[in-house]
Amino acid sequence: MNVAVLGAGGWGTTLAILLFSNGHNVTLYEYKPDYAQILNEKRINEIYLPQIQIPEEIIITSNLEEAVHKKQIIVLAIPTQYLRSVIEKIDFKLIKNSIIVNVAKGIEISTLKRVSEIIEDVFPSISYEQISTLSGPSHAEEVARKIPTAVVVGSRSIETAKFVQNEFMNPYFRVYATTDIVGVELGGSLKNVIAIGAGICDGAGFGDNTKAAIMTRGIAEISRLGVALGAKPETFSGLSGIGDVIVTCMSKYSRNRFVGEQIGKGKKLKQILSEMEMVAEGVPTAKSVYLLSQQTNIEVPICTEVYKILYEDKDPIIATTDLMTRQPKEESR
Repeated sequence: MNVAVLGAGGWGTTLAILLFSNGHNVTLYEYKPDYAQILNEKRINEIYLPQIQIPEEIIITSNLEEAVHKKQIIVLAIPTQYLRSVIEKIDFKLIKNSIIVNVAKGIEISTLKRVSEIIEDVFPSISYEQISTLSGPSHAEEVARKIPTAVVVGSRSIETAKFVQNEFMNPYFRVYATTDIVGVELGGSLKNVIAIGAGICDGAGFGDNTKAAIMTRGIAEISRLGVALGAKPETFSGLSGIGDVIVTCMSKYSRNRFVGEQIGKGKKLKQILSEMEMVAEGVPTAKSVYLLSQQTNIEVPICTEVYKILYEDKDPIIATTDLMTRQPKEESR
């Protein structure tokens, strides 16, 4: 099967290698011509996935039309805030028969849309049966080393979800299927905001008790907002919910946890982001979630405090105190 992976970051490169090892013909798209040339010559993505060899058979190109032409599967591994500007350049005629697999985790700030909604915006003629999202606890650094990993693919069409499941799954990469694409996308997006909160906890010197509270109550508010937006509550007890929260809040590989940790240590957001090569999707998503909570009138106290720390320069210690001294609640609320 012919597959295009759009986005040569760590996750895009990893999935290109995985899909090649599954027997597919793979084209990897890198938007910077100079870096595409470097990848072609060195066959190692030194910035985003060092020490992992890219097979010679994988085609690497900076030509978007060439990348998507006659592909049965197109994987979108482009950060959410940049996705629209990239796919707007694609002629729908080239992908009208392709299955789209989104692997980005975020909510567009300007529209508050999930990635599947952005795709439908850009391509009004696309069928819902063509769109899916793959998410779950899956750091590229570990998948690239073939460490056993489980994820979930969501599509409104169970046939599409099972098709993607079959093409991606192998002995070290287990894929589950669901029709709750809303829950899969929201779980994968909102957990990044909670991970920033967990990182702030680490950087500020709080303990395991605090971090456990952030993770557990974080899942509660992800589920609360997610259900209000049309997701199934059980999705957030699965891989794209609690599974992704655990790995992103705990892992040394988590960019979002790292951002929070640096803020907890006293650094300013602008400085942190200027020193990072990779994108921390939770930073823009914190604003999107805050705006969504205002729009839906759903309480998301942890995400709200993370937003205020990031965008209003609120002191993390004051934010923590404000969380701890809120009105008493029943745990189920």
